[in-house]
Amino acid sequence: MSRVKRGVTSRAKHNKVLKAAKGARGRQKNTIRVARQRVEKNLQYAYRDRKQRKREFRSLWIQRINAGARNNGLTYSQLMAGLREAGVELDRKVLADIAVREPESFANLVEQARKALPAGAKEDSSAGRGAM
Repeated sequence: MSRVKRGVTSRAKHNKVLKAAKGARGRQKNTIRVARQRVEKNLQYAYRDRKQRKREFRSLWIQRINAGARNNGLTYSQLMAGLREAGVELDRKVLADIAVREPESFANLVEQARKALPAGAKEDSSAGRGAM
């Protein structure tokens, strides 16, 4: 049986890890044992943050829609309920984009939502806040 020398394979595996650890500070980028730990932790962060990115964007879209809705005299929840009643099926990403880039079109959507709302929900809820 012939002898197997593993230096090339080990070096390739090490280089793969060290390449993934580029950008880290100190020994984390050039010592294989520490670099392996850094790469593993980075992969955990990447997995977690792929989920968080979705949450953060949805939150941003809701803030933008709310700002546009309040500029037109409705709250976010009233706007979304009105759009649902009116049968407008735009997702939050598109609504936020319209609110930022095309305020006139967004105002038309707010009007559609306002018309679809029941009569009692159309009044601005901030009017009674100072009574307490």
